[in-house]
Amino acid sequence: MKKITIIYIAILGLAVISCKENATSKVKETNLETAKERDAKISLGSAIIEFDKPAFEFGTITEGDIVKGDFTIYNKGKVDLVITKAKASCGCTVPVWPKEAIKPGDSAVLKFSFNSRGKRGNNNKSITLTTNTEKGTEILRVKGTVLPKEK
Repeated sequence: MKKITIIYIAILGLAVISCKENATSKVKETNLETAKERDAKISLGSAIIEFDKPAFEFGTITEGDIVKGDFTIYNKGKVDLVITKAKASCGCTVPVWPKEAIKPGDSAVLKFSFNSRGKRGNNNKSITLTTNTEKGTEILRVKGTVLPKEK
């Protein structure tokens, strides 16, 4: 019993000694300013993305043709729109997206090329964008028909 009382007094003494410092004295002013700026940005919401068209229709082409096209991206939100990745559904479609942030009210262009070699028939390819919008991902389509190459 004596040992338990001594251990209890020792723990209580450590708690009293270690709690002398005021927690507010440890807070840095720069961290408070950074937190206020972050909270102000969060209150504006996420970026809002819109496109000039949801799909690029290339019509009918001959196998082996390469189609080049683009989508115009608009930022309708109150914060910068950032596209971190653009991934096509297959290697035949290659997107080139804007790497810089798109300011509120501004627009930018996503370009792509579609190689129809070995892609006979109806084609419906997708380009998935990873963004800082509320959904997080956006999908664009590239559609058309590829006729076999004449021999």
